[in-house]
Amino acid sequence: MAHGEVTFAEIQSQPRVWAEALHQFEQQADAVTRLWADGAFEQVIFTGCGSTYLLGVIGATQLQAATGRLARAFSASELMLFPQAQFSPDIRTLLVCVSRSGETRETVEATRLFRQHGAGSILVVTCDSASPLAGAADLLIPIDAAQEQSRVQTRSFSSMAVVVTALAALLGGQDWRALNALPTALERLLAASEPLTKALGDNLSTTQFAFLGSGPQYGLACEAMLKFTEMSRVFSVGYHILEYLHGPRYAADADTVIFGLVSDSAYGEEVRALASLAQRGLRVVALAEADHGEGLDGLGDLLMLGSGLPEWARTILYLPPLQIVGWRQAVGRGFDPDNLPFDPRQPAV
Repeated sequence: MAHGEVTFAEIQSQPRVWAEALHQFEQQADAVTRLWADGAFEQVIFTGCGSTYLLGVIGATQLQAATGRLARAFSASELMLFPQAQFSPDIRTLLVCVSRSGETRETVEATRLFRQHGAGSILVVTCDSASPLAGAADLLIPIDAAQEQSRVQTRSFSSMAVVVTALAALLGGQDWRALNALPTALERLLAASEPLTKALGDNLSTTQFAFLGSGPQYGLACEAMLKFTEMSRVFSVGYHILEYLHGPRYAADADTVIFGLVSDSAYGEEVRALASLAQRGLRVVALAEADHGEGLDGLGDLLMLGSGLPEWARTILYLPPLQIVGWRQAVGRGFDPDNLPFDPRQPAV
């Protein structure tokens, strides 16, 4: 089997698996509504490890924006080591645990410590409905169809992100069923973006990637950074778009590719920040729903999502084209995303 064949197939399967994820959410939507109404939660804490912690960063931003309820994300490692710093019996909390395997030690332990030190309920989103984490849930939203063979999280991350976005929309009174248009939108985007993702992925002279986003796109930028680091081992960073201007930009050079995940809400500020980088001669690739002016067309490479979806519903669409670029970089450099060893000098186990 060719290097990366499994991972590539899993990336390409995302439209189908997103549809299944939304079907699973629909089965639990009424239970979610009841849990929220009965729980009288004062705050929501999202947790996970690695990619799923970053998914929590996205989810917390989305849920607080939709509901006005305080929502934060912590790594499960932090909750495991310092539970009393975040859990309190005096604060009603909805703990949202996200895990591909449902077996991550820190996340499972965080649920135990929440029962000991906190007050409230546990909602679990996982790709293994028979896992220990699933068994700890007061409410479970399983997406077993999103489980993967590859060590690199691609469709599992994005499918759980779709569910978390639906969760925020439902609790915020938005029509979460607008997300049913996502699979078709992704199919169109993958086809339209192929020439650009191939050109960027096959350019092995790149020595550094920077991923920039704000709002929920910040967590997404960090996830893209993690995917590139895991797969291609090219130096990669993830920053808030404006924060990148405060120091990190000085590490960029002619062999750096900067991806800007442009929102609608902060469009003008973000485009101006990216333009300042392009003016320094850096290669900037802008991903946006549409060109609303402000000099976007002068940045360099543009990738338009063109989804027609509301802004809150389209966040996850930025990621799959970036996964493709990272995959092509990895395979081109001789690495196998299907079977990443923990030590590059040793065979994977």
